Amino acid sequence: MPESKTSQILTPEAYLEWEKDNEIKHEYADGEIFAMVGAKDAHVTVSLNLASLLRDHVRGGPCRVYMADMKVSVDSANAYFYPDVFVTCEPKDSKSEYFKRHPTVITEVLSNSTSAFDRGKKFAMYRQLPSLQEYIIIDPNTLSVDCFRRDSTDHWVLYPFGENEIVEFNSINFTTPIETLYEDVSFSQSEAENTAGKDSRPTD
Repeated sequence: MPESKTSQILTPEAYLEWEKDNEIKHEYADGEIFAMVGAKDAHVTVSLNLASLLRDHVRGGPCRVYMADMKVSVDSANAYFYPDVFVTCEPKDSKSEYFKRHPTVITEVLSNSTSAFDRGKKFAMYRQLPSLQEYIIIDPNTLSVDCFRRDSTDHWVLYPFGENEIVEFNSINFTTPIETLYEDVSFSQSEAENTAGKDSRPTD
């Protein structure tokens, strides 16, 4: 989701307590907080499609699926994020009410304002999570899913998926046609909004 930086500086403990009573969600990175603002139709639709598919896939097993309102803690980076969708299979996470520490898969659905951050600094922080096996980036404006997968040497390898391909999350044995992730998404509308958003930005 798009984010706007605030001027407040908080400790992690103060952030967690402050965030409990907030109507607006905020992400946190090393003392700074970022307000989360609304997402577009395509973004929300893709996120919901994926969360629904994953929920059906893990039903009855040890894994849990969370969408948008649950935080992931990256302790080593002093950060808390709200991934669009993530899966945790660690029993310890069931005991933590407001955030999870051991995700297996994290998915971020891109927006104009967060694309560079999701692919760059946020991914760098997510990589510090020992439990994380796959980081998924989905472009809601086109049939494009990038799966970054941790290999046996602790390197991250990109597996891109496009039109007519089967998307695979190996860490949880999940597969789906890419078109299923984009069910009910109007590409003509999302592309038009994406272009309009870019055109409206000020230039130097």
